[in-house]
Amino acid sequence: MDDRELLELAAKAAGYDLHIWGRTGAEDVAIIPSGRRWNPLTDDGDAMRLAVKLHIPISFPFKSDDLQTRGNTVVTWSENEPHEEEEGDNCFAAARRAIVRAAAEIGRAM
Repeated sequence: MDDRELLELAAKAAGYDLHIWGRTGAEDVAIIPSGRRWNPLTDDGDAMRLAVKLHIPISFPFKSDDLQTRGNTVVTWSENEPHEEEEGDNCFAAARRAIVRAAAEIGRAM
């Protein structure tokens, strides 16, 4: 599943109707009905709002004094079934992607 499909399914789960797509640099941009850009794959705030709205629990299965150098995140979306996401040294990007993947699974099931 590509990033656009992930975003479309995540938006569906959140009750957003994406109506404009564009591209800024290498980043896909979606516009939600409020008229603001929405991309929880690249924006921490969008990802956190998505997780809260959908009650997606987030856990980090490692302990480190320097969390920014670790890239393993688990998001549990239902029935305690985890989505693990590794994204190099960027745990923030890994967390965003795991949240969107969990939301996309919720959207696909709708």
